[in-house]
Formats: sequence, C-alpha cells, structure tokens
Amino acid sequence: MNILILGSGGREHSLAWAVMQNPKCDRLIVAPGNAGIAQIAECAALDIENGGEVVRFADENAIDFVIVGPEAPLAAGVADRLREAGVLVFGPSAAAARLEASKSFTKEICDAANAPTAGYARFTEAEPAKAYIKKQGAPIVVKADGLAAGKGVIVAMDEATALDAIDDMFGGAFGGAGAEVVVEEYMEGEEASLFVLCDGESILSIGTAQDHKRVGEGDTGLNTGGMGAYSPAPVLSAVIEERAMNEIVRPTMAEMKRRGTPFQGVLYVGLMIKDGQPRLVEYNVRFGDPECQVLMMRLGAQAMDLMHAAAEGRLAEARVNWADDHALTVVMAANGYPGSYQKGSVIKGLDDVSEDSGNMVFHAGTKESDGQIVSSGGRVLNVTARGQNLQEARDRAYELIDGINWPEGFFRRDIGWRAL
Repeated sequence: MNILILGSGGREHSLAWAVMQNPKCDRLIVAPGNAGIAQIAECAALDIENGGEVVRFADENAIDFVIVGPEAPLAAGVADRLREAGVLVFGPSAAAARLEASKSFTKEICDAANAPTAGYARFTEAEPAKAYIKKQGAPIVVKADGLAAGKGVIVAMDEATALDAIDDMFGGAFGGAGAEVVVEEYMEGEEASLFVLCDGESILSIGTAQDHKRVGEGDTGLNTGGMGAYSPAPVLSAVIEERAMNEIVRPTMAEMKRRGTPFQGVLYVGLMIKDGQPRLVEYNVRFGDPECQVLMMRLGAQAMDLMHAAAEGRLAEARVNWADDHALTVVMAANGYPGSYQKGSVIKGLDDVSEDSGNMVFHAGTKESDGQIVSSGGRVLNVTARGQNLQEARDRAYELIDGINWPEGFFRRDIGWRAL
C-alpha cells in the first residue's frame, strides 16, 4: 500500500515509525514531515488544510490510504474531501470533528447522551461570563470554544485569573477560538486518557496513557501541549475503563450516529477520575501528543492494521494484542517554552542514540539545516523508551536524554511521578 500521513510533529513521527514496520506499507509519504521523519519516509510540501490540494496529491501519487494526524485538517473537512474522491482515510468528518473543534458542542452532546462531565455555562460576551464566575467562585475552568492548539484552557485557582482569562479570550488572545467561551466547574481527581477507535458502528479501546501538561516539575507552572507521557495509566483500571466506555463513550457515539454524523477515526477521551468515577474532561478527535508516541511504541506494526480496519468499517473483527510492557516519553522543549523561544539552535548527539523497538527519539519540532538537525518549534524532541515496568522505561528514556547535547533545551526530570 501507498500511505500518506498528514502532519509534522512528534505524533506523526511515531505514526510513521509504526506504519513503516508493517509489511503492508510499500511507500510512505508524510506531509510536511520534519527532520526525523525524513530519515524514515519521504516528506512532501503540501497545504494539509486544503482538501482539494490533498486529494490532488493523493491522486498523483497513487495513495491507497491517508492518515490525518492533527486536528486542524479534520476541522477543515479534509477527510470529507478525501472520502468524496474515493480515497480511504483515517479521520472523522468535519461534522464529527466538532467534538474537539467546539467545546460547547461537546457539552451539548454530553447533555443529550447523559454522559458525566463538569457543570458549565457558555457565553458570547465578557460581562455575563464575569458575573457567572463571581457567582460560582474559584477554582474554575475557562475554555475558548474553538481550536487553540491545546492552549485555550485556563485552570484558574483564583477569581482574578479567571476574570483575566475572560478578558484575554474575548480580547482576541486565541483568535476566533475565543469568540465563544465555556466556563466549567473545576473537577478534582486524577486525569488520564483513554484511546478508542471507531468506524461509525463498532468501538475498540486501544489503550490508556497519562500526560503531564504543566511545564514545571511536580506539575507546576504554565499549561503546555504536554511535557511527557506514559502508558498504560495505572489510575485507569479495567473497571474504570469499562465504566467510561459504558457511561461516556458508547452513549456519545450513539448520539453522534443518531444525528447523522457517525464518528470514524480515533477518539481521545480525557477523563478526570475520583473515587472510581470517571467524568469527561474533553474529547480530541486525533491521537494525543505526546500520548501517541507511547501508544505507538507499545502497539508497533499492528497500529496500521487497526487504523485500516477503522477506515474500512471492519473494527468488529479487530483485536489489540498488548505486550505486558510500559512506555514513557520525555519532551525536550526549547528554553522559554510555552512562552517565547528561539528557533534554529543545533541539536547534537542524535546520531549516537541507538534506536530500536525499545528506544526512539521522535522529532516534534526539527528541521535540517546545512547537514545538521536544528530546532524549529517549542516542543522539539520526544525521547521515548519501553520497559517491562514503568521504572525501567523511565530509566531508559532519561539515559537516552543524557546522550543528547542541546544546551538551548530543557525537560522535566519527573515524568511518571504520579504512577511511581
């Protein structure tokens, strides 16, 4: 098969790595890709949010299967254009992608499906939102309704922070994403993620992970796109997972189908767990980043077969074969992230890292310049390892980091601390 993956981050590098291990893959193109992806697959310059351009590229390159990595092309309807052109694609329609693209839509679906989630109110003007916050008090959560690259959520531990967030969002800090704002009840507990494949009819759970969102050790400081992750997540036991599937995921998928917008792709189910009860924090309509990296590390070549089955509507016959192992990834980010940071610093030592099925450095924000790998984003590398237990995976990942020479970068030294 000729396969095209859309995207350029660590998630897409790990997807490409897993797909390349599958003997069914004859040719792999990643658009636009990055310096790490270019070492294992072809990269192509392509506007991945332009459905017509993606369809034309797929036709010219005899592409059999397209895997959409990030959320923006899905929200822009790229999967719809591919389906209309008869190209097999893994990723939901724009209508189904609203589960991520609109926080208020997700709340509406949860209400209809009776799925447990945080209490909320939605606003299109600042003053009523501020009045609601003053009435509810802090802690409280303020979310930009639309896509904000994972940065449109403010967990406000005091009223002043929440009110400032309202000003920022309606003042345009998150562009069009902040034209509508959802204010939510603050949920206590431990957060974890469940990943579920859907083909419009059948649903298949493919694993759990736990992300570290805060920039600082001990989960302190600003929210980021994620500073590390591990899989499986011990807090998400088999019993809690089944509750989440029965009380949240299945009712949501049934409601989406009832509305004539069945979901096909991967559903990232962000959960808050307290006293054995899962409640929905958010849905994403793509693999998490960096959770995807630990999932792909554990799934390997079968990941492509599972995505292919979801795209073809064959999930009812699919099975996940889990090894009894653990994986952990540590994000190396540019100094200053998630604030302003510099691009273009040289990363040395990557050639000396021995990569195999148990150790991988997935590139997130890199490019090649004059034969050297340089940084080109905020989150730059995902140093990932497997082990028989979480401690072994963690030790291996930090051992890999010790071999990388990049003074302009930083990382958290406590990834996995909740489980360990």
